[in-house]
Amino acid sequence: MQFEEAWTGAGAECVYNVGGFFVMIRVAWMCMLLPLGPLLGADGPTLSTAEIMARVAANQDRAEQLRSEYVYQQHIHVAARRTNGKLAREETADYQVTPMPNGQNKELKGITGRYWHKGEYLDFQGEPVPEADSLDGELVHSFRDDLSNDNSKDGLGADLFPLTAKEQKEYRYELAGEDMVQGRAVYRIRFTPADRNDISWAGEALIDKDEFQPVTVFTRLSRKIPFWVRTMLGTNLPGIGFNVQYRRFNDGVWLPVSFGTEFRLHVLFFINREISVSLENSGFQRARSESKILGYEAVP
Repeated sequence: MQFEEAWTGAGAECVYNVGGFFVMIRVAWMCMLLPLGPLLGADGPTLSTAEIMARVAANQDRAEQLRSEYVYQQHIHVAARRTNGKLAREETADYQVTPMPNGQNKELKGITGRYWHKGEYLDFQGEPVPEADSLDGELVHSFRDDLSNDNSKDGLGADLFPLTAKEQKEYRYELAGEDMVQGRAVYRIRFTPADRNDISWAGEALIDKDEFQPVTVFTRLSRKIPFWVRTMLGTNLPGIGFNVQYRRFNDGVWLPVSFGTEFRLHVLFFINREISVSLENSGFQRARSESKILGYEAVP
């Protein structure tokens, strides 16, 4: 009976070949070091979910004030498609957003679009838009207006992303892990309504570990539309959800740069549309100092 023995650099590894039966026994030095991992790899005290979100809330309240000092351009595209995928109507609008003492002012700079009319697509440009009171005209306008109205927050609809101190009171948060996004370490925070019976937003926020600012936020409906509403009223919003991306710019301010959603809309049995909405913010310029932000800071 012969024994063959080999050693590897990862630890002591013994390989025995006995009478045609292969028996392998591994003793890895890393297994001995595992208890020391948290101590050797720690870069600071471990924060609880509540501590993380408290810092996020404080930063959001301050950041909203800072972001309100910027002038920028906002580009919105909204499209409504029939259930067969055929485009019914789309509009693309560009706004100039400027800070005001009590919020923001959004001035429409241009609007273009097209719509299906009597067997062909018709293009349009400028206001008033044609067939604004049609089904698809009202649908597209309502979604565009929700994003562009003066009461929206950060150029987005208010209350979509519950991160401020006031909004956090209505939600539960859970630390789901950590990750790396664009070279920055982030916390993955999941959130759901504090009242499980509420139909509100649930989702996940990626929070920068160094500055406790949101990098990406995803939302979806916390629960399905009630069965009786779907069956008796023929109303449902399957697949609805939103996501927003933030970037850190050169002066340390985090600004929302994109927003998007796609979902199906079923209302009162006869309205069936696929809705897509996209928003981009660009050309940020601080109103008070008139210093342009040329790009965001890429931190290794």
